[in-house]
Amino acid sequence: MSTPTLPAEISSALVDPKAYGEWDGLHEKFSWARAHAPLAVAETERFDKFWAVTRHADILEVSRNNARFASAERMTTLIDREGEKIARAATPNGDGHLVRSLVQMDAPDHMKYRLLTQSWFMPKNLRTIEDRIREIAKATVEKMLALGGECDFAKDVAAAYPLHVIMNILGVPSEDEPRMLMLTQQLFGPTDPEINRARAEITDAAQAVQMLQFVIADFENYFAAITADRRANPKDDIATVIANGTVNGQPIGDREANGYYMIIATAGHDTTSASTAGAIMELAKNPALFARYKDGSADTAGLIEEAIRWTTPVQHFMRSASEDCELGGQRISAGDWMMLCYPSANRDEAVFEDPFTFNPDRTANNQVAFGYGGHVCLGQHLARMEMKILMEELLPRLSSLQLAGEPARVESTFVGGLKRLPIRFTAA
Repeated sequence: MSTPTLPAEISSALVDPKAYGEWDGLHEKFSWARAHAPLAVAETERFDKFWAVTRHADILEVSRNNARFASAERMTTLIDREGEKIARAATPNGDGHLVRSLVQMDAPDHMKYRLLTQSWFMPKNLRTIEDRIREIAKATVEKMLALGGECDFAKDVAAAYPLHVIMNILGVPSEDEPRMLMLTQQLFGPTDPEINRARAEITDAAQAVQMLQFVIADFENYFAAITADRRANPKDDIATVIANGTVNGQPIGDREANGYYMIIATAGHDTTSASTAGAIMELAKNPALFARYKDGSADTAGLIEEAIRWTTPVQHFMRSASEDCELGGQRISAGDWMMLCYPSANRDEAVFEDPFTFNPDRTANNQVAFGYGGHVCLGQHLARMEMKILMEELLPRLSSLQLAGEPARVESTFVGGLKRLPIRFTAA
């Protein structure tokens, strides 16, 4: 059986941060791949070859088989050949994982560490903090209305609101939130010259890895102080759970604790920010859709789920085959690297009718933006609650909403979303 290979222009787009920033052209390439080579190898000059998994069904199959398709064996996010070599040399056991969080764990560690905080993010517990989240949402809306009818929603609202929520739950003081936002953007957007630490286009692998190491070190230094404080002065927050957590009867290691803090402090707000901005962008583009929701009487559940599908903030994770197997009619060999292309799955014509239309009325929205299976996003219920509460507090306060300029997405292959969303609005 011959191995299918993607055309060079599609392979190049999959590894190009600018393609993810442009978005529409990337989706054209995903559509071609789903139709002609839904599971095929991407070959580029700087990266080891990998399987591009573009169909919804195949991504579900990989995601439900964590033993067969591992997270810990190789890098879980795309990195070029030279960058991986440098990262492996820089890590204590040579695994290349600059951060060891839930994302980089397989069984049995993954579930043991996940269970440390999982109850905090279940709907039953979240109901106990709903009033706290609503107060944050109300304050966020008041700040937006005070801006005088025009703002960059991505920066002024969408970034700040979920950041404040998750830092409140984690236990980070509000005065440190700007620092957490900056570090998150530098961690997730190292290839975007408007966001990364160097504020320049980075093409050298050594420079890119070093820059990420500086960001990670800043996180680690910050959370080392948090750990020391919570061990001496426990509080009702997640930082206390992590600082005093045990696995197999032993305190969790510094590397695992730091990874835990970082995944909650970063993914806990950045992806929600992206989906929230995506929802507002579509309402600003479509006056009839905005009119439907602006009085607060319409159920926003469909709007929120569609915004998550539409935006797909986490754009890929990598998996490694642990054994020879078959997937989607192709033979996968042990050690093969695989890219789960979530934006492609969320536009799969076999799953979503008219997938390139923003439609809050989808009766079955099986989006995979939160992942699937054992690694499904720990904070998915919190993200939905945050978005729901903000829409309930914001939309009835507006009588008009429109774009005031051209939106722009982050140039990143990993976590994306709107970095600019200029809007014009009138208060009700």
